[in-house]
Amino acid sequence: MASSYDELNVLLVGDCILDEPDPDRFFESSRLLLRNAGLMIGHVEVPHTSRGEVASNDVPAPPAKPEHLRALAAAGFGVATLAGNHIADAGPAGIEDTIAELTRLGVVTCGAGMTLAEARRPAVVERAGRTIGTLSYNCVGPKASWATSQKPGCAYLRVLTHYELDHATPGGPPEIFTFATPDSLELMRRDIVELRARVDLVVVALHKGIGHVPAKLAMYEQPVARAAVDAGADVVVGHHAHILRGIEVYRGKPIFHGLGNFVTVTRALTPGPDSASEERRAWARRRRELFGFEPDPQMPHYPFHPESRNTMIAEVTLGSDGRLSAGFYPCHIDGQGCPHPLGLSPEGRRVASYVEDISRAQGLSVKLQPAGDRMLVMAPP
Repeated sequence: MASSYDELNVLLVGDCILDEPDPDRFFESSRLLLRNAGLMIGHVEVPHTSRGEVASNDVPAPPAKPEHLRALAAAGFGVATLAGNHIADAGPAGIEDTIAELTRLGVVTCGAGMTLAEARRPAVVERAGRTIGTLSYNCVGPKASWATSQKPGCAYLRVLTHYELDHATPGGPPEIFTFATPDSLELMRRDIVELRARVDLVVVALHKGIGHVPAKLAMYEQPVARAAVDAGADVVVGHHAHILRGIEVYRGKPIFHGLGNFVTVTRALTPGPDSASEERRAWARRRRELFGFEPDPQMPHYPFHPESRNTMIAEVTLGSDGRLSAGFYPCHIDGQGCPHPLGLSPEGRRVASYVEDISRAQGLSVKLQPAGDRMLVMAPP
């Protein structure tokens, strides 16, 4: 290899659902920033297919139109992670069509496939003379979405939940313990070690966390993310919760525990008599009970927690000397569902303060430092 390289910056965003007409319009405010990245990585939350059938015992997400994926390519996405709880909701056809269309558009995928071996295969791309490898795992189920040696689905980590009642009140609130099984962690470790040996930058994306709840990490999340770093990951990013989580630096590597929403527009959870699924209608009714919020009625295409409109574009930079730095661009999702990079305007600093506050509330140690139009992420002194 050559002894010096150009600087490489990689941008990363969280959940993307492109289930509204003319999806290009939702990228208008962020397009310039995204397209100027050396590599752009984001998570595709739902299958994009005109085939398939409902194949989930959970609350199934409706598939989006395959042609909507063109908006991701037009916005500069180079890698799409697919390991999530909804990727198999339209069955094998949904997975096959989503991968085929993204591949046709030049977007490399990882995290789902027609077999477990395909789902565990990393997305490896070259930019600025460097190779970047990305792995994607679903930590939240349902089991029906998991791939096997002969079944399409996603790569996954098996996370167990244990409820312990520590007082004499049958039916009372328990203490909740969650942890990844050792064999799942070992498979992830092996994938990362193998990838580490052949690329310059290793990205691990984890679909993890408790949805729609501000500033909360489940017990398993930090150990799993740190295990990825221990195995050789340079950056770990989370998504699934549809709301930002905090940031930490572990062994010099950034962990973004939840990147929140980016372009995440869908009417699937908007209650109403025309909702296609009784399960989705029931889920919408239970939302307040489970998560304590109602979406903005003026945004029927954005059925998420009000705080989720605070979001970010994460950045990792591999310098010409091989050193890694990290940061993020504060963003806000407007009333149309469009994310806007804010720079370090007063509104941008408010979002940065929100990230700092939720990191502290989750017991994470990180130092944020302004730099240009973004915040740098540094280990605390």
